[in-house]
Amino acid sequence: MDIHNKNFIITTSEKETLNLAEKIAKLIKPGDVISISGELGTGKTCFVKGLAKGLGISQIVTSPSFVILKIYHNKIPLYHFDVYRLDKPFQLEDIGFNQFQYADGVTVIEWGNKMKELLAFDHLQVKFDYYENKKRKIKFIPHGESWVKKIKNLNLINSI
Repeated sequence: MDIHNKNFIITTSEKETLNLAEKIAKLIKPGDVISISGELGTGKTCFVKGLAKGLGISQIVTSPSFVILKIYHNKIPLYHFDVYRLDKPFQLEDIGFNQFQYADGVTVIEWGNKMKELLAFDHLQVKFDYYENKKRKIKFIPHGESWVKKIKNLNLINSI
């Protein structure tokens, strides 16, 4: 793991990405929203798998790209959206997105940048980019005071 500043890190393996997401999961409260963006294959679903593990979800997590939404039940449910195949925000509204976004679980949206106008004001944006030699650059952009505080207090150094 390579730390460049407090808002992003470089992971060098799938395991590091999973461990990072598990650490983020410890900050999650019911009602939290996380928007994930990045090119195909950059680690978005891997990150969601780590979040699920950190939330104590034992089900196998897979991308819901063909079904749009998968729900994983636990003490804090995980509502996992993949909006890659959607073109317009109203398509997400039509399937009841807001009832999940403001519910008792955590809502995670892969390709969330496509639907940013629908996101709650208070959410965490996670951007994945390819980096040299199969590494991933993961940037955290907090929106709203609660995520600003959570990310500020997150100690990423030597924790993955």
